[in-house]
Amino acid sequence: MALVALLDGIGGQSVGLLPLVALGPAFAGLVGSWVRTAVVGVLAVAVVCALGVVDGLFAERRGFAAIGAVVGVTVAGIMAAVIRQRSERELANVRSIAEVAQRVLLRPVPRSAGHLRAAVSYTSAVAEARIGGDLYEVVPSPAGVRVIIGDVQGKGLEAVETAAVVLGAFREAAHDEKGLEGVGERVQRAADRALGGEKFVTAIMAEISPVHGTRLLNYGHPAPMLVKPDGQVELPEPPEYSMPLGLGLDRAEAAVPFEVDFRPGDQLLLYTDGVTEARDAAGMFYPLRERARLLADGDPQRALEALRADLVRHAEGPLHDDAAMLLLRYRDPAPHPPSANGAERPEDADLEADAAVIPATADGQAGGGATRMREEEPKQTG
Repeated sequence: MALVALLDGIGGQSVGLLPLVALGPAFAGLVGSWVRTAVVGVLAVAVVCALGVVDGLFAERRGFAAIGAVVGVTVAGIMAAVIRQRSERELANVRSIAEVAQRVLLRPVPRSAGHLRAAVSYTSAVAEARIGGDLYEVVPSPAGVRVIIGDVQGKGLEAVETAAVVLGAFREAAHDEKGLEGVGERVQRAADRALGGEKFVTAIMAEISPVHGTRLLNYGHPAPMLVKPDGQVELPEPPEYSMPLGLGLDRAEAAVPFEVDFRPGDQLLLYTDGVTEARDAAGMFYPLRERARLLADGDPQRALEALRADLVRHAEGPLHDDAAMLLLRYRDPAPHPPSANGAERPEDADLEADAAVIPATADGQAGGGATRMREEEPKQTG
């Protein structure tokens, strides 16, 4: 508005820029409240009147036409501002509900579960979304720490509903069933009832016990990555993959668990195919095995954040599929000696720290560019 007034003052009435003062209330209606738009509109009318008097436009219809244009645009801007503010309030309410759904579906995993330390990272392929078709859970049970990570075929609300069914069945079975086979069968039955047609869920279930070792069930899911203290990397494959969950097919034999050599000092990374299938501009897949060195940080959550940031840099933009990663570190179950004054060592206290989870949207940026959230949960011990 000031620029239009300046140009009109320099050029005089022959320039004919007076109606452009209406741009002030027009832009105000796009970004401000309806009150701000009305104030800018009143100011615009005053500017038009002042310039019209100076230019002598009120002796003809041009001056009144300019005032009418400004008033009309101001009214339209006020209406647009009211509608926009109403939509923003509705969107805020929907996001609040989504936050609650996120807490129920993908709860923060315990940072310390029995003899394990855990960290999780979730990146949704849907812009502004915090949850999608990937799922994970860590449940301490009498048989050991039981873990699941899975990938639902498809995206959107249907994938979220399917993930809720699978997670609900796993959480209940992980506490009730004595063996990992029983957990798998109950989750399989729940998925078969909920899904139909060609929908399915790939998943890995694990049972990790310092006494009985580590056993895995693989339902058509990418093999986990086992990282040894010396940097050696293994991708333990099952003797035979089981069919994905939810296909509803009659299975002659139940899924058979297989052993994994997961020992103190090792790291086990469970992930979905959104990680390994992320491509760069040249079409090259993300080299997860070569990036295992990024997990060397002493804090598992920071180590996983470094890996996620490298994944986003490799993709050079938003991911095309949800990407979930669950990092498990096997710590020595033997207690550490107390300090000289008998107090617990700081690193021991850190093992019992509150849970932390970082879901983020795939906006192509790590850190500040990505939508991030930290949540604090009550202390959980094994």
